[in-house]
Order: sequence, then structure tokens, then C-alpha cells
Amino acid sequence: MGKELSEMTLKELWELFPIFLTEHNNAWAKDYEEMEVFIKRILSDYSVARISHIGSTAVKGIWAKNIIDILIEISSTSDLHAPALVLEQNGFIIMSEKPDRISLNRGYNKEGFADKVFHVHLRYSGDNDELYFRDYLNDHPKIAKDYECLKLKLWKRYEADRNAYTEAKTDFIRKYTKEARNLYGNRY
Repeated sequence: MGKELSEMTLKELWELFPIFLTEHNNAWAKDYEEMEVFIKRILSDYSVARISHIGSTAVKGIWAKNIIDILIEISSTSDLHAPALVLEQNGFIIMSEKPDRISLNRGYNKEGFADKVFHVHLRYSGDNDELYFRDYLNDHPKIAKDYECLKLKLWKRYEADRNAYTEAKTDFIRKYTKEARNLYGNRY
């Protein structure tokens, strides 16, 4: 019957859920929209300020992990844990918790990835650099392609080390997020 996810080592988890990239799929937008409707319904009693499609699946035309990233911003006067609990009761798994950020996943099981996989980033309003980075890449296709090339280069090197893969992209992301914030001002 195999181990439960909670019983697996990080190495076992990375082997079961390796980094993989695939060509852009227009269905990702529909998958996001369906999940947004679901999240709005289950969190209707909470002060959700904005729900946004972020990450590479929200960038036109670039290769990405087939995982939909969703940013949920709630009022800074609210408690993050209450909506996190509701998400958990509705099929999400809390992956990490900090006082001002909670990450949840859905679509992972002990056999591997489900057909649809979601990462939810629950944060306070204004903690949204990902929106600026997403918009900048969509508005600057050459930079988006540069990002895609970087990710393709890193993919096989860090296929079984998600943390190293993420860290290797950090300087690129910070550089263009800063440019985006300068360009777009207080868009969000």
C-alpha cells in the first residue's frame, strides 16, 4: 500500500513529485478560473481582497510546471489561519506556515500528481510581488522567453531538488520584479 505523503522523506517526495516543465497550455486559464470560483464560494465568509492567477502558468506562451499557482490576499486585519483551515477542510494540504504567509497544495497523492495540481499562497493584501512579475513577463515577451530558457536550463539539473530549482531562479525574479514595481508603481 505504500507510505502516506506525511511519512515520506523530502528525498522520497522529490522523487515522487519531480520538477517537470511542459509547453504552455491554454487550459491552465480555465483550470484557474474553475478553482477561483470554488475558492470564492468556500471563503465567502472571509475578507478576501483579491484572488489571482500567478506563476508561469499565468504567463502567455512559456513552458511551465503543470501546476496552477493562486495568490489569495486577505485583509491585513484578518487572521490567515481561519481561511487556511477552510481550505484544508476542502482538500488542500498546508505545506508551510509563517505568521504572514501560509502555503497550501492540492493534487498530490501517494501515487504522484493528480490530473490538476494547485498551489495556493495565502497572504495579506499587498504581499503580491508575483503579480508584478507576472505582468512584467506578459508585457515583455523577450524577458518571458529569457525566463523560460533559464527554467529549461535548470529543469534537469534540479529535477529532484525543488528548493535548489527555486533558489536558482531567485536573482532573475527579483531583478524583474523590481523593474516591474518601478514601471507599474502602485498598480496593486
